[in-house]
Amino acid sequence: MKRVAVIGAGFGGLALAIRLQSAGIETTLIEARDKPGGRAYHWERDGFTFDAGPTVITAPDALAELWQLTGRDISEDVKLLPVMPFYRLSWPDGTEFDYSNDDTQLRGEIAKLSPEDVDGYRRFLGYSEGVYREGYVKLGHVPFLDFGSMLKAAPALARHQAWRSVYSMVSHFVKNEKLREALSFHTLLVGGDPMKTSAIYALIHKLEIDGGVWWAKGGTNKLVAGMVALFERLGGEIRLGDPVTHIATLGDRVTGLTTRSGFQIDVDAVASNADIVHSYRDLLSDNRAAQRTADRLERKRFSPSLFLVHFGLRGTFPDIPHHMILFGPRYKGLLEDIYDHGVLAQDFSLYLHHPSASDPAMAPEGHATFYALAPVPHLGKFPADWNEIGPILEARILAEVKKRLIPDLDERIVTRFSYAPPDFARDLAAHHGSAFSLEPILTQSAWFRVHNRDDNIANLYFTGAGTHPGAGIPGVVGSAKATAGLMLEDLT
Repeated sequence: MKRVAVIGAGFGGLALAIRLQSAGIETTLIEARDKPGGRAYHWERDGFTFDAGPTVITAPDALAELWQLTGRDISEDVKLLPVMPFYRLSWPDGTEFDYSNDDTQLRGEIAKLSPEDVDGYRRFLGYSEGVYREGYVKLGHVPFLDFGSMLKAAPALARHQAWRSVYSMVSHFVKNEKLREALSFHTLLVGGDPMKTSAIYALIHKLEIDGGVWWAKGGTNKLVAGMVALFERLGGEIRLGDPVTHIATLGDRVTGLTTRSGFQIDVDAVASNADIVHSYRDLLSDNRAAQRTADRLERKRFSPSLFLVHFGLRGTFPDIPHHMILFGPRYKGLLEDIYDHGVLAQDFSLYLHHPSASDPAMAPEGHATFYALAPVPHLGKFPADWNEIGPILEARILAEVKKRLIPDLDERIVTRFSYAPPDFARDLAAHHGSAFSLEPILTQSAWFRVHNRDDNIANLYFTGAGTHPGAGIPGVVGSAKATAGLMLEDLT
């Protein structure tokens, strides 16, 4: 029996480990933190459950497929609940827009904003369907290992004007600025600037329209727990709280790895779901080819970081839906500050997560769980003292939520804490504290992204946000499918 090790129990690592173990490959999954999940970590404080994220579950069929590999059903381990509306979008002038896949309701919302754009939205939906078919269905699970594979995809990418940005393409179809923001903000959920991210990422709209937006009862952490339970039932081994410190190589092959506790394992292959720069620079520190790759990666553009404020409140808030986007007074200018200038602006846009709206058990009875998330520059662009800045930004974010949604918020707070860019760097070994790895611009997508199998080390593989197709649950689960296909072909 072949033996492999997967580094990192995030969604990508878990999905890959399940695929390998279900195919008869003896798989050991090694996680640095005390709990599985990677970015989908969670905390329990004062009776509240706080998910670190991601909290938007799309493409549930991609997850269900992991159970179907062995004739099981995802419902044995995870209860998925539909979220409706998907998001409520809110602007400072009081305008609100409920975003969903209810076609009649959605077109009504569009008509309220801009009646003349209803037909333009219909045409945008057709465009989104086309890039979804080409970019996700056909290419989302296919590894790009050589430039020839990129050339084969080029005609379809050109046909859909992939060189244009999502915002530019949306603007081609609709004229109302708020509607342009409503149809382009999704790239922020995978670390991309709507003004620069390839128009191919407009496929996210079709992905949500077809598959819906879901919530795992008990929190995203319960989806992680379900995947762990499936993996262990298949006979897989998971080691927690024991970070990998070294991947051993001999010539152009991996031979094994070592963890902080001294645990060593000889393997036929290693797959890393860890940060890509950390994997090459730190874990393969004595491999010259890996160090050259690390040098190239460090010169690339990385997605921004995030600042999150988790808070539990007395009372319930039936008028606040599960997901909200609180747009600030600026859109393009704010994105330039975050992605280009490395400025922590006075204004911000927030993603507000209110899981107890769908799942009251996320908070004690009569209470509510929230987090507010603001994209911020990563540490490479804004190397500030977050011990000093964090409390200031936390207060400003809570003040914005108070002003726009909960006037007596201060009196209701039971518990609160924040999570800043240095936490991403420390807890996840994330380069620059980036929350999404490489920025998903066209020149860092598909073949231009870290390959699912390394070019120089024949039995070293990658899964997760840094490799093809990219960040987000569908992206990292798709990367696991692409990588598993390569590994099974090589190992069996």
